[in-house]
Amino acid sequence: MTVDNKTMNGNIAPAINIDAEPASSTNIETGLSAAEATVRLRRDGTNEVPEKKRHPVLLFLRKFWGLSAWMIELIALLSFLLHKRADFLVALSLLLVNAVLSYLQEQRATAAVAALRQQLDVLARVLRDGRWAPIPARVLVKGDVVRVRAGDLIPADLQLVEGGVTLDQSSLTGESQAVPKRIDEVLYAGSTVTQGEATGIVRATGTSTYFGRTTQLVETARPRLHVEDVVSRVVRWLFIIVGALVILTLGVSALRGLPLLDTLPIALVVLMSAIPVALPVMFTISMALGSTELSRHGVLITRLNAVEDAATMDVLCADKTGTLTMNRLAFTGCFSLPGLSESDVVRIGALASNEANADPIDLAFLGAAKDRKITAVGRTLSFSPFSAATRRTEAVVELDRRTVRCVKGALRTVAEAAGVDAAEIATLEQTANTEALKGVRTLAVARADGDGPLKLVGLAYLHDPPRPDSKRLIDELRSLGIRVKMLTGDALPVGREIARLLGLGQIVRGSDLRAISQDVGTQAAVVAADAGGFAEVFPEDKFLVVKRLQTAGHIVGMTGDGVNDAPALRQAEVGIAVNRSTDVAKGAASAVLTTDGLANIVDLVKIGRAIYQRVLTWIVNKVSRTILKSGVVVVAFLVSGQFVISALGMVLLVFMTDFVKITLATDRVEASKTPETWDIGPLIGVAVCLGFLMLVEALGMLAFGWHNFALGNGDGRLQTYTFQILLFFALFSILSVRERRAFWSSRPSTVFAVAIAADAVAGCAIGAFGLGEMRPLPLSYSVLIAACAGMLILGPNDFIKTALTKRAIEKMHPSPSPEIQSL
Repeated sequence: MTVDNKTMNGNIAPAINIDAEPASSTNIETGLSAAEATVRLRRDGTNEVPEKKRHPVLLFLRKFWGLSAWMIELIALLSFLLHKRADFLVALSLLLVNAVLSYLQEQRATAAVAALRQQLDVLARVLRDGRWAPIPARVLVKGDVVRVRAGDLIPADLQLVEGGVTLDQSSLTGESQAVPKRIDEVLYAGSTVTQGEATGIVRATGTSTYFGRTTQLVETARPRLHVEDVVSRVVRWLFIIVGALVILTLGVSALRGLPLLDTLPIALVVLMSAIPVALPVMFTISMALGSTELSRHGVLITRLNAVEDAATMDVLCADKTGTLTMNRLAFTGCFSLPGLSESDVVRIGALASNEANADPIDLAFLGAAKDRKITAVGRTLSFSPFSAATRRTEAVVELDRRTVRCVKGALRTVAEAAGVDAAEIATLEQTANTEALKGVRTLAVARADGDGPLKLVGLAYLHDPPRPDSKRLIDELRSLGIRVKMLTGDALPVGREIARLLGLGQIVRGSDLRAISQDVGTQAAVVAADAGGFAEVFPEDKFLVVKRLQTAGHIVGMTGDGVNDAPALRQAEVGIAVNRSTDVAKGAASAVLTTDGLANIVDLVKIGRAIYQRVLTWIVNKVSRTILKSGVVVVAFLVSGQFVISALGMVLLVFMTDFVKITLATDRVEASKTPETWDIGPLIGVAVCLGFLMLVEALGMLAFGWHNFALGNGDGRLQTYTFQILLFFALFSILSVRERRAFWSSRPSTVFAVAIAADAVAGCAIGAFGLGEMRPLPLSYSVLIAACAGMLILGPNDFIKTALTKRAIEKMHPSPSPEIQSL
């Protein structure tokens, strides 16, 4: 490896022959040219490990394996053994159609997720054609000059040529101890920078990296969702109830001497009614559509639980910078010590900055120097970035053949390092507090010549104004039952001024929460819940705030952007990495924002609540209709000794109504004005009441037809009549339950309405022409059944549903106590 010394903006710029590229060299003054990078990318391929994909045929065949598929396959087998050819062919057709639809929807959802994953690729800061710019890590090539700093994921194997970092390689080696890396050592792809910053040259990409790991950010681990637990409990109870009814039916059949092969198909279908056949597809479509819609609003979902947790979130802890404010720090002025000028403050501050890091404070000083045409160029010998521990940035620069140490950071920290006495520090802090009342942030700037003592140069004033839409969006979140709490590392006066402008309430110091957190009791939780936000917080304070809010019973959303924010983002139910976050923050979060501000968080809440309501609609329908179907079959059999519907009719009924319920994923839903809850016991009670109400009504209609239409003579018309009763009750029930208020309060989506209409037409056609054991009925019977079902479900039943649902929601969302209301 050869080194040629050059200089650029004060940085050593050696030309290095990369081992993997012996025929060419990379100059870290300019990096590769765009043309050369394109050639190498075409030759070596993208910087990613190809994802192992299952063969499409195997994915399709999996659709024939599972509890619901086994049920249908068993019914088809029994129909074949009983020589019921029509039932056999229809069962096979339904099995095939269900597999095809499920496979297509899964592929569509997979494509949507893959598109989102591409948007979440790691970005690398790369020098090309003499300019630093962020590019997707997957297009890195050998020889690229890359800058990494704390919080970054190493995007490829890098030869370190400048600076020094500490790496977390636990994801690669399993070793939890951080590993320091220095000049000429290799930074392996997939490890994470925990401290420091450095420049490296890409020596290997993609499958050629030492560990051959992908640079994709999104985790493949999928946590268990709340909705899965809820549905599992509901289905478990349905299986117990329906299973008891099936055992009763089989027992009575045996006593009456009915052949087992005649009884078993209908028993299996009744048992199948408790299986959530449509839920996986409906939920997958809802999540895919919701995630795709959120991506258009600037929210990329990395974990499915983010959407459902957003529906229940009632507190949002928001970073001030970049979320509530513009994240565009502007140099608004300074206070210089006697004998020094504004130019001195700006120059030293700019020399203690690094453009490659794209830090807002660094960019503010560099921008101020450029605007004032102040020369801030020197050969940087070392650079120590800002950290929460030191609260300052320091650079050692060779300037006019002299070595100068340039420092900028927190006022008290820098002033004490410069030897300023306590009285003068108090005076300077008073000046800073006066500026802070205007929302201005104050930093101290100091310098030291050679090995001499550090001397204070002056104070720099930086201002980051609130975003124009922040107050409106905070008010909108408040109207949705979510309280916003501001977290900032700025001084208390700055935090209070921003909070005053945004109407956030009382701001307290993070140190106050830390102090009372040592005490036993709930005082810290009360303070965390009562405060409008916290100022002067360290990164670890964010984790403490989240924990204390959760102790107080809140579902917490948390925004963050740095490596030290990762614990809080992971602890919060809804961890949100804001725009331009570090890779570690994105990896810890469950949602990533691609734009600044709160608008996309509002969208996340609304869409999450909409998906929640669609799932609840499915659950209520599932419970009520299972009671209806199994109840009609079993009660009618016990009374008449006949099965009033064939196995074919029940299978058709399951799939026709599930087809409609799948389209609930596209239905129009108005987001609730209060945070949701998964404690849905009262709503299950509503479903049970509606199920028994429909059971009584359906049995009444069945008795009417039995006595008035001579349906008990065994000619197959009874099966058709019962099929249509259950079908139209189901369709009108879905139309009613989709809306918590009266059914006419909102218009269903076009896809949903078309699906209901198609099912109704298909039901009438089966009634008119018959199918299998189901024999034709006069059209007037179908019209009568549809009219009676519609009047009952959309009339008195809908009125009862609305009243019961209102009471259930009041139980699920009890009015908060006066103490909570005061928050």
